[in-house]
Amino acid sequence: MLKDTLDFLKDLGGFILQQKNYLLIPLIITLVSLGALIVFAQSSAIAPFIYTLF
Repeated sequence: MLKDTLDFLKDLGGFILQQKNYLLIPLIITLVSLGALIVFAQSSAIAPFIYTLF
């Protein structure tokens, strides 16, 4: 599973560099960070405070 994830990231990085779509980098970082925030906040005490952001 880890190998598949690393292969995907390698392919994605190659696509971004080859197509010169550098605007995708901040979009991907934002989506990953929001996803991580939602996953980690589900079982923590800060969940009610995150609700106010949305």
